[in-house]
Amino acid sequence: MTELFTILKDIILPIFVIMGIGFLLQKKFNLHVPTLAKLNIYFVVPGFIFVKLYSTVFSANLFMKILFFFLLYVAVLYILSVIVAKWMGLDNRKKVTFSNSVMFFNSGNYGVPVNDLVFKSDPFAMSIQVIVLTLQNIFVFSYGIFSLQSANTGKLKALLGYFKMPVLYAMLAGILLNVFQVPIPNVIWIPANYIADAMISLALLTLGAQVANIQFKSGLSSVYSSMVIRLLIGPMIALGIIYIFGVEGITAQALLIASAMPTSVNSAVIAQEYNNHPDFAAQIVLFSTIASAFTVTLVILLGRILF
Repeated sequence: MTELFTILKDIILPIFVIMGIGFLLQKKFNLHVPTLAKLNIYFVVPGFIFVKLYSTVFSANLFMKILFFFLLYVAVLYILSVIVAKWMGLDNRKKVTFSNSVMFFNSGNYGVPVNDLVFKSDPFAMSIQVIVLTLQNIFVFSYGIFSLQSANTGKLKALLGYFKMPVLYAMLAGILLNVFQVPIPNVIWIPANYIADAMISLALLTLGAQVANIQFKSGLSSVYSSMVIRLLIGPMIALGIIYIFGVEGITAQALLIASAMPTSVNSAVIAQEYNNHPDFAAQIVLFSTIASAFTVTLVILLGRILF
């Protein structure tokens, strides 16, 4: 109970405070939510990804192990989500948002503090989480955007449209400048960090504003299905991969916990930007974040028992 209370107090509550501010601002001033989404995608997210990719030190061996785990994990989740979406009879556009809600998990403003709490600021454990965060950001703002665009405009136009996204160039710049150890002058680096620091708060503020506009309806079976896959089946899949490939110790524990995070806030942000069932995406993020207070705690305890 003590650990459950600590997670609720130190991780869940701060998230909901910012969401609550966004909710109240939307009710008071009727903010233009599509503009908030554009600020996320075209301003703060590129800055955040650039700073993280440039400043993170990666071990090549560890990176390849986690990359293999990540690719296999999201592939299984994708196949499962497509089967469930087809079984529920969702239309093509809603299928995309449903699959994204399952595959995109909150490895940043939720996963990082959970990792820091569980492993008591262990640098090796945090490096695992940062790699997962990096891969997740690349995945969300490459495949995620492409999938939503292709659902609305077709695959060719979506591919061409993606090359107009600043996120792509922020990722490439961060990786290349990191690999070749190119120094960045303060006139660029300081503003980039200011922009990156705004990402979490603006994303949660946007989510709160989205939630304020939601008209909750009965028949939320697709929302509940996404939650079950993301919060319960997802960690079980991760555990299976960990055992099959003999991952052990802190690496196994950190990957298991990372896999248990709720649906990413950015899945709702990009759904809003491309007008692809944004209310549906926001409901999934909200409900999965609330439920994760209990499911993540169980996964943390399971990880400590098994590894």
